[in-house]
This record gives sequence, structure tokens and C-alpha cells, in this order.
Amino acid sequence: MYKVVDFFCGGGGFSEGFKLAGFDIIFAVDKWLPAVTTHHANHPKADTRQDDVIRISNLPDKEFHKLVPDSEVIIGSPPCTFFSNSNKSGKADKSLGVELIEAYLRIVARKSIKKDSILKHWVLENVPNVFSHIKEEYTFRELGIAKEGTFKVKYPSSKVYNAKYFGVASNRKRYFCGNFPEPEEIIKDESKVRTINDVLSYIKKPNDNLEEIIQDPNYDFQMKSKEITDHHYIMEVADFEWKKAKRQKQDKGYMGRMSFPENFDKPSRTVMATMSCSSRESMIYPYIPEENRYRLPTVREIACLMSYPLDYRFYGKSKSIKYKLVGNSVPPKMSFAIAKAIAKKNKINMPFNYIPNVFDENMEDFVNLNLDEFQINIEKEKRPTAKFKYHIPYLIINAFRVELTNKYSNFENLKFQWDVEIHKSQGQNAKEYTPKITLNLIDVPHKTLVKNFINQLIKKISNANTFQNIHCQTDLKRKEENLFGPYELLDEVKKFIGENFKEENFEEKLYLKEVDIEIPYIIIIGYYILKECTKKCS
Repeated sequence: MYKVVDFFCGGGGFSEGFKLAGFDIIFAVDKWLPAVTTHHANHPKADTRQDDVIRISNLPDKEFHKLVPDSEVIIGSPPCTFFSNSNKSGKADKSLGVELIEAYLRIVARKSIKKDSILKHWVLENVPNVFSHIKEEYTFRELGIAKEGTFKVKYPSSKVYNAKYFGVASNRKRYFCGNFPEPEEIIKDESKVRTINDVLSYIKKPNDNLEEIIQDPNYDFQMKSKEITDHHYIMEVADFEWKKAKRQKQDKGYMGRMSFPENFDKPSRTVMATMSCSSRESMIYPYIPEENRYRLPTVREIACLMSYPLDYRFYGKSKSIKYKLVGNSVPPKMSFAIAKAIAKKNKINMPFNYIPNVFDENMEDFVNLNLDEFQINIEKEKRPTAKFKYHIPYLIINAFRVELTNKYSNFENLKFQWDVEIHKSQGQNAKEYTPKITLNLIDVPHKTLVKNFINQLIKKISNANTFQNIHCQTDLKRKEENLFGPYELLDEVKKFIGENFKEENFEEKLYLKEVDIEIPYIIIIGYYILKECTKKCS
């Protein structure tokens, strides 16, 4: 059977797919100790080391080849955070990310040109955005190798693959390049892709019937429920967290609506490396729906969605470390598809049955989250200089929205100022308007109504600094003490518009000569109301 070497091995998902296909994982490297421990525990036959891939790639020949064993296959997943859209909207510094990729390519190139090399295939995995940062080919000298000629990197099989078409219950797109045969999709009909419910219905909810025998949702073996690690616990999401997450998911402004809670009738969204409770990327599951209570998925649940076997163990002292081990990995079934294609091309027989993992129970590093009790997070006051930038909730018309902000404040001297802007679209198409609007622009039937409403709101606002102080209080304190801050102001404006304007008003537009554009009438109403209110906060 072919031997495999895995660089940036992480928790071992890439290796696991090859192991499932019958390949021998003989060597692996990662810089992060929990990843090294996890890979070693689940692939005990491999020599798994905590080391720096850049250092290894630059070792002298004799030392390099002594450390890195010869193998028919090399796989690797250089850290993707440098290229991810979630990192500073894709604008993060990519220099270290490129250096890590080139270190991996240097290793592959050096093993490929070694005398009597046995290397036949190699694979690099990363996020789709990495495509433009990897060349079609490199000269050996570009990779720091004293040799003439070029090293080919992109082959016909090099492209973006979506794991959901390979039996993974996750909508996870990743770019694979290298010298490997194209894997065959096992799901070609979009309606047949595996959903969250398809997978989680097998393992049941956390803490349910621990004596029950559970069928692995991805592989042909069974386990007793209580023996499944990192699943039988509840991490409930606090009210202030899920409400913020819901707002981010369904009312981001210029971005599309997302399901809240997660839609179990679809594949999971891409599993992230961070376990957030209150962001747009948060994965939030129902806990007690009739009481509006929610929870985070367990580590085991996301591992199953990523196609890890039920008996795979993740070594970390906290749920966030374990979550990162899963979120940063290559789904084993995606890896298995590539291994299967390699086996088919080279006429290698693969095993028919799943071989359960056997662990060294003397390893003291394993922490099982089962039956752990986690306290619900308690909201803390924001820092005094907390910034605010949000639009009238659920009021976006033709990409226009009205935003309330304190961004022009003198934060250093704690002198706050509240302003209102009309925004349209996002990115390169984003526009921002601050026209001068008077009551005369508002239709006669609405003038008195709007004027009286503004007078009511102004009575609730004292000054800019008090408004800022209220913004910094917790949701609970604002509710208990009936405080009126920026969120409450926006909510009141939205409620007023919803109760007092007809459907046809939402279709109307007004041409503003000052900014030379037509703006929806309702947007102008919201802008005018907030503008008048913030005169007390400027």
C-alpha cells in the first residue's frame, strides 16, 4: 500500500481519508500541540511531530531526507486564515500565507527530484481565494532549490471542490491543487446532498438515552451513545448573544438573510474554526424552542457534519480548542475521494470495512466534554468608547438603508456625537449620503404625524454623552431600567413606520437634487426622524 506524509496535518482529517482508503500514514507535522496530539492519537503508526514546516523545508539535503521519509503521496493544508474572506474581508496580509505555501511546495519539489524518488502524487488544500496566489509553475530557484528547470503545480484536476458532493453534510468549498487524479463526485443531484438532519438524526440530541446503540452516520459501525465523546453536554446561548446573532444573520443590511436557527433540512454551512455565539457566522441550534432557548452544536455534532467517524477523538483541554481542530480540517470523506481516485489510477485495492480506532488509554491529555456543565455567558457592559453603527432594523429598500452612528465622536476625550447617514449597497458600489431634508419634503398627510412622533422621541433623549452611556449598558439593564438608547431609538422608528405607512408608500421615490439621486420615500422619512432626534446628540 502507498505511504502518505502529511504536512500542516492539523487534527488529521486529511490523513483520515487516506487511512480509510487503506493508505499508510507514516509521517505528519504541525506546529500546534493539540493538533499533533490529536493526529498521533488517531494515527498511532505515524511519526507525528511538532515542528515548523518552513524550517523543515530549508534543511540541508542530508538532514532533510533523513527527517522526511520517502512516500508515494504527500498531502498538506497550509493555514488558510491569511486568504479567507472572513479575515479582514479578505484584505489581510497574505505574505506569511504565501511563504507557508511555498515552503510546502519546496518540500514536495525536493522529494520529487530526489534520486530514485518514489513520489507519485501530491495534494495541497486551501480556501478558494488562494487560487490567485499560487502560480501554474515555479522555477526551482524560485522555491529556493539550486537546480535549473520548473516545478509544475496546477494540473487539470486543480480546482475548487465542494465537499457536499462527496458525501459530507457541509457546504464547504475548498481549492485543491497538485498532481492527483480528479476525484469522482458521489452526489450529482443537488436534491440528494446530505443535510444536517440526515446526519444528526443518527446520533440523537445531547444527553438523550445514553444506553442506546448509535449507528455512525458516515461509516458502517456502531457505538453505545455514552461512549461517544464530546457530545453529551449543553452550551446554551444567552439571550443577548442569540439576539445579536439573529440580527447579524437576518438584518445585516447589505448582505443576504441567513437562517436562524440553522436550517436542518440543508447541508451545514461551512464549519468555522472559531466558536462564536453572537456573530453572523455563529451556528445556533434550537434547544427548547417553545421558550426561545438556543444552544451551540456540540463538538461531536460538527465533527459528524464534517464526516469524522464517531470514534475519532479530539485532544484539547477546552471545547474551543476541539472546535478549532474540527473547523480547520479537511473533511475525511473529501480526502477519501482523492485517495480513492489515486488508488483507482494505480490499481490499488482498498479495504471494504471500517476499522475502529484503538486508543492508548494511558494518554493523559484526553479531556472528554461529556457531562460537563457550562454556564450561560453573562453580558458585560461595553467599554465607554464603544462604537455604534447600525441601521433602522429590517428596513432596506432597493439597497438603501438609514444608519445611526457615533463614529465621528472624539473618543479620546470622551466627547460623543451621533449622526445619521443614508447608505446604499456595499463594497466598491457603496454610496453614502447626508442630504439636508426639511419637513416640506414629507407628504401633507404625514407631516403632523412625523412631527409629533419626533417630539415624543426627543423627550426621551437628554444629550450625546448620556446616549453613549446607555449604549454601553447591558440589554438587561436597559430593559429593567427602561433606558432609551440607540437600539431603542431605531426600534421605535421602525415600529412607527410599520404602523403608520401604507404599502404604496414603500414604492414611492423622491428625487433629491442635492445628491442627484432618487431615494425611497420611506428611507427619507426614517432619515429625517433620526436627523431631528440626533440634534440633541451632536
